Amino acid sequence: MTTHPTGAWAVQQARNLAMDLGERVGELRVVIHDRDPLFTAVFAEVFKAEGLRTITTLPRTPRMNAVCERVIGTLRRELPDRILILGEGHLSLVLGEYMVHYNGHWPHQSRHQRPPDVDTGPVPETTDLADLRSIRRRPVVGSVINEYHHAA
Repeated sequence: MTTHPTGAWAVQQARNLAMDLGERVGELRVVIHDRDPLFTAVFAEVFKAEGLRTITTLPRTPRMNAVCERVIGTLRRELPDRILILGEGHLSLVLGEYMVHYNGHWPHQSRHQRPPDVDTGPVPETTDLADLRSIRRRPVVGSVINEYHHAA
């Protein structure tokens, strides 16, 4: 996060993302972004070097990138609508914790109710409720969101 982003800052963020993704970057095909001047030719080259194609949205078409808009809407509903953000450091902390929750626990419909960081295996047809003795609740993101796990 930064208060005053520049083209060089966006390029560094692209490099950081590519490095963080590591081998997973091969699973991606395109990077979609709007026409902000922050997204320079050097920004596109970072992803081109990783074998990704960059697509720029058309002017005045906010619905063209519905996936991104949906994620932004989810973030707004789950975080600032429920938590008073006290500053940039607090926002960074909350977003980091939410990212771990979203990628490690949040069920995604396109992945058969499995989060992105969980390998997809065969989807169980039914669940034997006799094996479930109790369920534990763990509050995350400042106790605004709860994760539920089967107790051992």
